[in-house]
Amino acid sequence: MMATRATELPRGADWSYEVKWDGYRAQAAKSGDRVLLASRNLKDITRQFPSIAAAVSRVGASDALLDGEIVALDAAGRPSFQALHHWSFEGLSLVYYAFDLLHLDGRNLTRRPLDERRDALREVVGDSGVLLSDALPGAPSQIAVAVRALGLEGVVAKKRQSTYTPGRRSDAWVKVRFARHQELVVGGYKPGSAGFDSLLVGYYESAKLMCAGKVRNGFTPAARAEIFAALRGLETPRCPFANLPTSRSSHWGEGITEDEMSALKWVKPKLVVEVSFAEWTRDGSLRHASFLGVRDDKQARQVRRE
Repeated sequence: MMATRATELPRGADWSYEVKWDGYRAQAAKSGDRVLLASRNLKDITRQFPSIAAAVSRVGASDALLDGEIVALDAAGRPSFQALHHWSFEGLSLVYYAFDLLHLDGRNLTRRPLDERRDALREVVGDSGVLLSDALPGAPSQIAVAVRALGLEGVVAKKRQSTYTPGRRSDAWVKVRFARHQELVVGGYKPGSAGFDSLLVGYYESAKLMCAGKVRNGFTPAARAEIFAALRGLETPRCPFANLPTSRSSHWGEGITEDEMSALKWVKPKLVVEVSFAEWTRDGSLRHASFLGVRDDKQARQVRRE
């Protein structure tokens, strides 16, 4: 089940609010002594996160299916998506925040109200090492102020009596991002001495891939080498962006003119990355974009401008 996007939190007694964690969405299945962790696109990630699997193995149930987020926390308890992707866990804690319980010892809970599923989840988690992403106290305005002050990504509002509808976005869950992050598809790059100087990224409008500009900053040497190796296998002679070339470079230099096109390499739009940025320009480009990590849990065709 996925949340719809909004610019402000809904209000009312039938809504509850949780932290939007900046990590990898994952479902955790326990069946007897066996544990399976699966990403949002159903990739088996159990071996990548053995400490998470160990915590799930200790939950208080013979069989259970949990929904949640794998998060890397720094010493102050703040999520670090970049550290999570590059497995840089020195000085960090790797945790699993569970926010839903879908099956429990042979019972399908997806048609039960969220409040009831949360009560069952709280009992199951216990002292297993799985953390509970519980409802936040206070009014929406108070919650927004507190979450912003902590530097967290955002808040997810959920209807307390809602059922769990897998495989689609639902207006019973609403997410509001406070940090300026955007998932984008890589469609090309500008060659450089370390493989590439910058990535050309975009988002889909219907079936068209629209270029949102270049990303030059935020790459560690390891990340740059990993991305370049992936891009080399995706090269194609055709530009995948529907809105290139632009007639001219914008005031901030995000545009890509026809003269610049010949210096660029194009790739099949398969790789999804997450970037932080200052703002969107009026012509639909990102200002001061910085790489955060690869989103191998997201499908390229699902990427839309937020």
